[in-house]
Amino acid sequence: MPAGGRGRRVRGPRFKPLRRAVRLPVWGDLGIRLGLALLLITLVVMIHWWDREGLVDNLDGDVSFLDVVYFTMISITTTGFGDIAPISDRARLVEAVIVTPVRFAVLFIFVGTAYNFLIKRSWEKWRMARIQEKLTDHIVVLGYGVSGSEAVEELIERGTDPSCIVVIDPSEARLADAESLGCNVMAADATRDETLEAVRINEAQTVLVSAGRDDTSILIVLTVRHLAPNVPISVVVRADDNELLARQAGADNVINPVRFTGLLLAGSAKGAHIADYLADLASVTGRVQLVERPVTPDEVGKSISNLSSGGRGLRIYRDGNPLGFWEAECETLREGDVVVEIVQTKSGG
Repeated sequence: MPAGGRGRRVRGPRFKPLRRAVRLPVWGDLGIRLGLALLLITLVVMIHWWDREGLVDNLDGDVSFLDVVYFTMISITTTGFGDIAPISDRARLVEAVIVTPVRFAVLFIFVGTAYNFLIKRSWEKWRMARIQEKLTDHIVVLGYGVSGSEAVEELIERGTDPSCIVVIDPSEARLADAESLGCNVMAADATRDETLEAVRINEAQTVLVSAGRDDTSILIVLTVRHLAPNVPISVVVRADDNELLARQAGADNVINPVRFTGLLLAGSAKGAHIADYLADLASVTGRVQLVERPVTPDEVGKSISNLSSGGRGLRIYRDGNPLGFWEAECETLREGDVVVEIVQTKSGG
């Protein structure tokens, strides 16, 4: 805390708690419950009206439709006042076999509604707080614009469990889209230390940064690297001269979508199918995809052209240095090497 901040009033965290989408909206759930209760009550009203000859009104002896409605509500919600009572065997059988189960059903509906809106939602808030405290090996996406949303959808396509993805963005509209995919979301400013600490940034598997502005993205990278020195960070920047700044801020991977678009355009100029193949490599929905992984124990000592996965090895990273498949070092894989290969996707039959 800066020296000039001594004595300043401590404010609460500048974010809304972590949350995850419920299967059914609140008002949808309430509408279904109330509709079911009204349906059961209407059913009992119709049965009582059909069997009104088995009822007696001790006040005037006449059982009107209003009396039937009144008797139904009293029968369902209480044990009755005795002013209207069943007198025939059939009417008493209806009360025992039909009305009594409906009474319990309506009671359970209203008790269940109270549980869902009071106890359950308090429990859900508590549960999400526990999830937030125990987050580990998760993927944190900071910024859910075009690039961030595409990244999340691609991760899910590749088999990542949405519950292992945490999306932070100040826009509630964007977060609603991420929440609908099953991701954990938080409305917050990703440049704040307390925001990143709340999602246990130091325990994350990787961090993806796409704030929409290069200066904001670089500031986020600085903040993340300060709090999580060893977590891999990938960031999107759009200006070429900001790529070096992003790397100096601590980013492990710097992606420039403008440059990638230029590569696709240049590839299309050199061949009709190069751009198509590059786009195919970038997405899991294509026939092939690029995969980065550690060398497995059974691959140690083998050549990059003889991978156990059946993929085509392109490059290895040894002690941080890239080595192409044509280089002699790739003829003997070592423990700790990272291999980049092309593999067939499930849809690439």
